[in-house]
Amino acid sequence: MRRTLIGMVVSDKLDKTVVVRVERLVKDPRYKKYVRHYSKFMAHDEENSCAVGDRVRIIEHRPISKRKRWKVQATLDGAADV
Repeated sequence: MRRTLIGMVVSDKLDKTVVVRVERLVKDPRYKKYVRHYSKFMAHDEENSCAVGDRVRIIEHRPISKRKRWKVQATLDGAADV
């Protein structure tokens, strides 16, 4: 079983690589309030098909480079065209 995460593409400037920001909610132990925490992952995008603002599903993968250990599995929502 490989881990899968859903996040938003924040950068597509690299070749065959996108930076995906994943959001998670963590409950504050003192105030009992949920706080958003973000993590950024570099993911492999073979066709360079993702754009900034796309919602994507990434899947754990073997090491591709120094910081890339994830691969784009599917694009869930496209970015809104302005």
